[in-house]
Amino acid sequence: DVQLQAFGGGLVQPGGSLRLSCEASGSTSDYYAIGWFRQAPGKEREEISCINRSGGNTYYADSVKGRFTISRDSAKNTVFLQLNSLKPEDTAIYYCVTGIRCYDYGLGSQDYWGQGTLVTVSS
Repeated sequence: DVQLQAFGGGLVQPGGSLRLSCEASGSTSDYYAIGWFRQAPGKEREEISCINRSGGNTYYADSVKGRFTISRDSAKNTVFLQLNSLKPEDTAIYYCVTGIRCYDYGLGSQDYWGQGTLVTVSS
């Protein structure tokens, strides 16, 4: 089993930046790929990014491409998501999720979910 926890959310002005982190603990053998999802008020859950355990392949949703960057520190079982040029529509709870592999369309499976961290973009 593996436990995930997302950190780094908060209140930021439009155009600002935040850096989210996802920390994994427990069974590292289940820590294959990591994806980021978000749930905005009144909207469906959206997969926005993922990265393989080797860091060799990444995926970004069109809604965040060019603004968000995912990276991984495998030695510390930590994945980061850099959020730049934030917009009010980025306001959501952000979750990190484990999966088998990150493909060009996103995670191939969704195995373990963290509790999420709230990002609010408002002036």
